[in-house]
Amino acid sequence: MKIDQAFGIHEDALRLRTRRGEVLAGNLANADTPGFKARDFDFGAVLQRELPGAVQLTATQRGHVRTDGATALAGPLQYRIPTHPSLDGNSVDVAREQVEFSSNAMQYQASLRFLDGKIRSLLSAIRGD
Repeated sequence: MKIDQAFGIHEDALRLRTRRGEVLAGNLANADTPGFKARDFDFGAVLQRELPGAVQLTATQRGHVRTDGATALAGPLQYRIPTHPSLDGNSVDVAREQVEFSSNAMQYQASLRFLDGKIRSLLSAIRGD
């Protein structure tokens, strides 16, 4: 078994959760900025794209656009449809952003715990415990 295969999709999931946390934190930080539009991306759809068998694009010529890291994984950010329009054009719903941020943080922790358990079991197998 290859070590990178032992962790499955969780490496990408952690990168995506980190990127989503940054996006949601940016939304919260700009809750009082006139004209700011809240953004997010569909975590499930992006992760589905990363599952084995998904078509991966690669730059094969000098003119191709290169992407890397979680920003490439997340793809283009989408604007949220505001539930309560504001007079200043800001579309951030603080309560919703806080819920999304907390949920994302809990799911990040769950992935970390899964990986921790996987690493512990691999170390135990290596040591012969």
